Amino acid sequence: MSEFLDILTHGRRLQGAVKELSLSELETVQDKLGNIIEKRREKAAEDEKKEQEKLEKIAQIHQQMQEAGLDVNDLEAGQVPKTQTRKTGKKRPVKYSLTDADGQEHKWTGIGRMPKVFKEAIENGKDLQSFSI
Repeated sequence: MSEFLDILTHGRRLQGAVKELSLSELETVQDKLGNIIEKRREKAAEDEKKEQEKLEKIAQIHQQMQEAGLDVNDLEAGQVPKTQTRKTGKKRPVKYSLTDADGQEHKWTGIGRMPKVFKEAIENGKDLQSFSI
């Protein structure tokens, strides 16, 4: 791409590159470049307008801050730290309890995958309702 730019921006190299083009083709190229230039000017004017509006808004905010007797440091000092408002659900009540051979108590809410201890007890002939609390 840099070679293209070198040819395009250098007068003699450009003239040599387009010597094979007819007059109508050169005029077409000129129209296309003119359109590109016009669009670029419009975009630059639009960007300048946005920048000017931004500067005006900043000036208005500075004016309002002066009227209120505030400084930028006041805004930074007045920030309230955000507290996390994460919802924590209620713990589900335990529905089933089982004490194994080692004397260790196992609890289960009845939701989700059945713990192995309960599964083994049911396979050995026990009823799930017998573990209800």
